[in-house]
Amino acid sequence: MVENLEDYLLEKKLIVEKNLKDCVETINAPEELKESMLYSLMAGGKRLRPILLMLSYESYKPKNEKVNSSASALEMIHTYSLIHDDLPAMDDDDIRRGKKTNHKMFDEATAILAGDALLTYSFETITNDFLLSAEEKVKIVQLLAQSSGPSGMVGGQIYDMQAEKEKVNLKELERVHQYKTGELIKFAIIIGAYLAEAPEEDLSYLNEFAYYLGLIFQIQDDILDVTGDAEKIGKPIGSDEINEKSTFPNLLGLDGAIKQKELYIKKARIELEKTSARKEMLNKLIEHFGNRDH
Repeated sequence: MVENLEDYLLEKKLIVEKNLKDCVETINAPEELKESMLYSLMAGGKRLRPILLMLSYESYKPKNEKVNSSASALEMIHTYSLIHDDLPAMDDDDIRRGKKTNHKMFDEATAILAGDALLTYSFETITNDFLLSAEEKVKIVQLLAQSSGPSGMVGGQIYDMQAEKEKVNLKELERVHQYKTGELIKFAIIIGAYLAEAPEEDLSYLNEFAYYLGLIFQIQDDILDVTGDAEKIGKPIGSDEINEKSTFPNLLGLDGAIKQKELYIKKARIELEKTSARKEMLNKLIEHFGNRDH
């Protein structure tokens, strides 16, 4: 395993992007649809979720191609959610990662269908993987559906929309992000470790670790909306406040949000320490999640 985190992230990012491109280019589908799917898949992004899945696996076993389909499927789900989030009926955004959003580049109908296609093709990608056993496919599909559906990301989107209309407390805000962001991060951590045959006891600790990691990721996103560089994060600074979104800085103040982030980091490290995983790179990733500038 590459010991330098930045080198590791770059190495895995290139693998993820090649796999995604190969996946979509081989689909028997209308070219305009494939173009729209690839536009958003290849429009940038850190690829942290699929990389986290790979790292979780490699914290127990040497790298193996059997994680590739799950990592690709996870990024397809994440990308579909961004396409739909940007639509006029949702956040009505024109720019994503410094580029036109999908519905601005194509049109609303094509964007909706591209999102639908990425969602459904993600599951096909897993079921077509000959490196996975039938039992592994069922486990991965079940957890991915749960993490991205009404008990996960989609449910979190509803909680997020509700939180825009009324004041929420810290516990309610954590619930929003546990569902909206945290469940896909949990999928990455748990499936990576599961495929590496991690001890059952570790999966329980990793579940808690992933919960705090999701909150670290989101709270830093909220902090960057106040303190970040618009060019680096690919959207205007202060957009959350303009849109009256419920965020950690809005609830706790900027200093309070930073202190809360440090608490989540501490709790994540405690849970990780309980596992038998190789922890060095995962600890570096905690730091990266909490201190990234984009």
